Amino acid sequence: MRRLTGKVAIVTGSSSGIGKAIALRFGGEGASVVIAARNAERSEETALAIRQKGGEARVIQTDIAHEDQVDALFERTVQECGRVDIAVHNAGIFGGSTIAETPTKAFDEVIRVNLRGTFLCCRAAFKQMKKQGGGIIINVSSVAGVQAWAGTGSYSASKHGVMALTRALADEGRPFHIKVSAICPGAVAEDLVDASESEIAQSEKISPFDIAETALYLCSLGRFAVVHEVVVNRLGADW
Repeated sequence: MRRLTGKVAIVTGSSSGIGKAIALRFGGEGASVVIAARNAERSEETALAIRQKGGEARVIQTDIAHEDQVDALFERTVQECGRVDIAVHNAGIFGGSTIAETPTKAFDEVIRVNLRGTFLCCRAAFKQMKKQGGGIIINVSSVAGVQAWAGTGSYSASKHGVMALTRALADEGRPFHIKVSAICPGAVAEDLVDASESEIAQSEKISPFDIAETALYLCSLGRFAVVHEVVVNRLGADW
């Protein structure tokens, strides 16, 4: 039996990269997958790839930076699918440079999408899962969410914030059987999600499907088991 049969999963930022890999993996394991991303055309391509392999998928075009769109995403999913068992919040952007050279507008945009957008998704997912008696929330953070380097100030600040949200929500979710975890990937070959295994290997970066396997693992744990944080670093990376 496939591990996610009968489950409804929302994956944000799933028109490409890590999000697409997660959506494809979840679809292959029997989940009904909601593809939530800004790019409608590429989202439909992800949904089609799932359907062609016998899975179930639908597209709900969503920009997580907008509160009304996030709320509509979860409301429509419940209307069409009945519930939300898994919510993977992967959508995000990279921006900024050294702190001294980062314009305020660029900093604000990274925080608006990565931190505020993740907050909006977490809030909507939590409210629905509390009503239905449980669920799984996975926030895709970054190694920059547990460390920081020169030139990553804005991004690291946003991802450290995502880690704080994750930890607080995990504590709040415990009484309601809501599991909350964060995946912190290192350098991922996101643009190679549709490439061959050899091409990904040549990039010397983490395969996006390794992150998808990590998400699937978190969703496959027993009822009383939860892993709150998983760091997936590149082999040979400086810890």
